[in-house]
Amino acid sequence: MSEARATPNSLPRPPGEYEALERAWRKPAGWRALTAVNNTRIGRLYLATAFGFFLFAGALALAMRLQLAVPGNDFLAPGTYNQFFTMHGTVMMFLFAIPMVEAIAVFLLPGMLGARDLPFPRLSAYAYWAYAFGGAGFIATLAFGLAPDGGWFMYPPLTGKEYSPGLNADFWLLGIGFIEISAIAGAIELIIGILFTRTPGMTPARIPVFAWSMLVVAAMVVFAFPPLIAGTALLELERAYDWPFFIPARGGDPVLWQHLFWFFGHPEVYIIFLPAAGMVSSMLPALVQTPLVARRAVIVSLAAVGTLSFALWMHHMFTAGLGQLETSLVSAASMAIAVPTAVQVFAWIATLWRGRVQLNAPTLFILGFLLVFVFGGLTGVMVAAVPFDWQAHDSYFIVAHLHYVLVGGLVFPMFAAAYFWMPLFKGHRMSEPWARWVFGLVFGGTNVAFFPMHISGLLGMPRRVYSYGTEMGWTGLNMASTVGALLLAGGAALFLIDLVRTLRRPQRAHGNPWRASSLEWLPQDEYATRSQPEVRSAEPLWRQPLLEQEVETGMHWLPGSVTGRRETLVTGWRDARPRHLLVLPGDSWLPFLCAFGTAAFFLLLTLQLAIAAWLFGALAIATLVAWLWAADRPPAAAQALVAEGVAVPIGAQGRASHSWWATWVLVVVDVAIFASLAFTLVHLSMKLEVCPPPGAHLPDRPWPWLQASLLTASSVLAWWSGRRPLQWWPILAAATCLLGAFAADLGAHRHAGLAPSGDAWSASVAALLCYEGLHASVLAPAAIYLAARGKLRAASRATLDNTILLWHCAVAQALAGLALLYWL
Repeated sequence: MSEARATPNSLPRPPGEYEALERAWRKPAGWRALTAVNNTRIGRLYLATAFGFFLFAGALALAMRLQLAVPGNDFLAPGTYNQFFTMHGTVMMFLFAIPMVEAIAVFLLPGMLGARDLPFPRLSAYAYWAYAFGGAGFIATLAFGLAPDGGWFMYPPLTGKEYSPGLNADFWLLGIGFIEISAIAGAIELIIGILFTRTPGMTPARIPVFAWSMLVVAAMVVFAFPPLIAGTALLELERAYDWPFFIPARGGDPVLWQHLFWFFGHPEVYIIFLPAAGMVSSMLPALVQTPLVARRAVIVSLAAVGTLSFALWMHHMFTAGLGQLETSLVSAASMAIAVPTAVQVFAWIATLWRGRVQLNAPTLFILGFLLVFVFGGLTGVMVAAVPFDWQAHDSYFIVAHLHYVLVGGLVFPMFAAAYFWMPLFKGHRMSEPWARWVFGLVFGGTNVAFFPMHISGLLGMPRRVYSYGTEMGWTGLNMASTVGALLLAGGAALFLIDLVRTLRRPQRAHGNPWRASSLEWLPQDEYATRSQPEVRSAEPLWRQPLLEQEVETGMHWLPGSVTGRRETLVTGWRDARPRHLLVLPGDSWLPFLCAFGTAAFFLLLTLQLAIAAWLFGALAIATLVAWLWAADRPPAAAQALVAEGVAVPIGAQGRASHSWWATWVLVVVDVAIFASLAFTLVHLSMKLEVCPPPGAHLPDRPWPWLQASLLTASSVLAWWSGRRPLQWWPILAAATCLLGAFAADLGAHRHAGLAPSGDAWSASVAALLCYEGLHASVLAPAAIYLAARGKLRAASRATLDNTILLWHCAVAQALAGLALLYWL
């Protein structure tokens, strides 16, 4: 584009050019609404489902508060109470909090970034349906008495087979592990979308703060969730096959679970908080009509909080017998993280001070967020002090602190966001008078419910008790907390009524009621904007007053549809200039069926219905193959004209391809799971006086050399198969070598007498062996699939490039596991 030209297209486009655009993005009707994959539809479904889980978990909490309102109450039986508090915590953390922030991102980010859609719309659809099916199945366990009852943290040995012999714990382990996979899929979508599908001109310095927060959060999900996936797999292996990872009598260690769980669990608090902080940083400038103070410092502090959060996982383990050095370092890190958090708080206060504050609904909830969250942060600094934590640990003081942080850090910003962005749904704002009542009930109920818990905790009331005696002196405090919970529930009910009233009103143009500066307030349709805007500042609607008119008349990038299909521009992550045109997949039943098959496989496997489970697993695999087969379809033309005199390639391959970078993110997830299993082996080995333990043996030396040779040959052959044109035999030979290496490893350990049920060290070796086998069982069918595709054109070889990348990763992990085992 010429520097002298004001817009990418110098003249408005004729209205007829938009017919192909509208035809490509036409929303499906009737039952085909289940096939929708674009962000507008999936985002709305995500939001509605996550909010429904929020209401369900809130109802469970209300029932628990009624049980604790008076001493000796029998409103809930002890077993039912255990199931309720386990389900409440699990649903709030896994089915509401993280899915809600991902839902808001899926709905808002394409508009904020000026893109037509996120780069993997079918992946977004799969992630949503997997979450919805998995969550619904998990909730259904409560109706059949199969709900988990070991707490949302599922500590062994309480959740081992000895103390939890039923299927309750298995539903938590397999169900939540499956839902986490959905969250990781969403994180991959967000990382690639934010980095590569921003509108032209949106350099890193101009990215909205909410997008920055979601980029940090998605990266945190990639590193934080794999340890919990590994942990849930290990505990399920212990329950199903008696592999004693957490049984001390056979060399296991229950503290191992705490390490794996809290390496996920404490970053999760910030995974929940940072998107809320990003929303506040995006809403506040519009509400007070001034740019965010210290914008760059706020962005840096988001990254600092995300990084420091991974140094805090032992914050929850001060009473678990850790060494003094470890607890001192974690205590210092727990206090240090308050510094970048305070940078954001002071930036918000300064923005309020500099702007014109009006006490409308979003502003009220942002002010409530500041008060409640800051108070929760102060008590967090208190429990970061080891001597105080020893006194308050497992008391209601911790319950109070947790809820002040989570309710203040997510629920208040969520309400603010609902009032602020509601016009994007059907063009109407929610009622301001009703909003004041909602705010009063929610803010008052939060403090009345949770502040007394600090006192009851300091008076000795432990967590997770279903009843207490009159002589304990906690009656008044618990009654106050129950009254507060009722007020909070009343506020949520009033909000729900107003929400339904607003959404039932007729559709109209949303306009820009807050006079905001970000791109999501441009006129939007199913295809987002009619042309993708050229951005020249961090506040485009403030700095470019004619932008709305120019975008609507097609004077910016990609007016209409070039190929007659759904499209968006891929731009450079640093300079934000157009690199190529990405043709997006349309609506399809494949993500829905694949998610249904995957969810049914896990749930039926939990019920020990193996034949039915594998049938649904086959459905998931078949739909996945059909999905990939369509993805490798070559484009109809080599280039597309996306503006006057500007042509870009259609699609890309290798490092220029968005899917190649997405595969790298998947590699990071894969390596993180492997690292968690390797940590398990190291942790259990360090507890031994002699390694291997008595009765366990390593294979003789020739076996690892044979395995290493086969693995290296497999990687070389996979690389060779990527040379053009594709030849079918090298990839099949690579698969043969990979399977041969696994067979050699398995046979050598069986010959050495490996007995995973005998001791924890052997079980950890077997777990690494299983993970190697999992890679082989995935990559071998992938090799057959690639051979079946025949000679791929250069423009349609994404699956090949991505598979080879995963192949090298699998080989590197197997070699690293081999070296680690013999080194120990």
